[in-house]
Amino acid sequence: MRDHDTVPYSLPALPAEDSIARARAMRDRLKQRRTCRYFSDAPVPRAVIEAAIETAGTAPNGANHQPWHFVAVASPETKRAIREAAEEEERSFYSGKASEEWLEALGPLGTDADKPFLETAPWLIVVFAQRKGGIAEDGETQNYYVSESVGIACGMLIATLHEAGLATLTHTPSPMGFLREICGRPDHEKPVMVLVVGHPSQDATVPAHALRKKPLEQIASWL
Repeated sequence: MRDHDTVPYSLPALPAEDSIARARAMRDRLKQRRTCRYFSDAPVPRAVIEAAIETAGTAPNGANHQPWHFVAVASPETKRAIREAAEEEERSFYSGKASEEWLEALGPLGTDADKPFLETAPWLIVVFAQRKGGIAEDGETQNYYVSESVGIACGMLIATLHEAGLATLTHTPSPMGFLREICGRPDHEKPVMVLVVGHPSQDATVPAHALRKKPLEQIASWL
């Protein structure tokens, strides 16, 4: 019984061989994605960022409340403010807040408190999760499955940017409350990450450790 308004579900049917080919082609493209920590300052058209955010906005989510907001930052002054605040938190993290086990896990990736990419890259996309607001964004209506919804949206955002030939980095300083203040967002929104977006520098490298991926038989079960 469908007692709500509906529209037809429209998805072109594909022959099995085409479906397999498309899935494998997407797999192969996304397997080339690598987190980048060395960016050039080469410009990226705003239209690319807009299209990627629009794609993220189509992600499945709780009750169709779409509990996310994306702040696209190109202003050098704002990027500098974000970098300064993030590095302050990162210095605290690396100098005492993080456990030895955590720092040991990060060791093969070569990360530290210095985050120049926050200023060098042409775009930062600051992702916020809206704990309240609903589809009308009234700031009061309860939202549902917020973390799950925003996580899926971020995945679609990153995949789209990769498809557009751009490098990305997910940066998650802790705590992140300063992002709400810098970006002028309300208290009921929780900062989730800073997504750094741009072209890799000519001398960009990737830690060899990052190439280690679990095989299919380890990440999937078939019942």
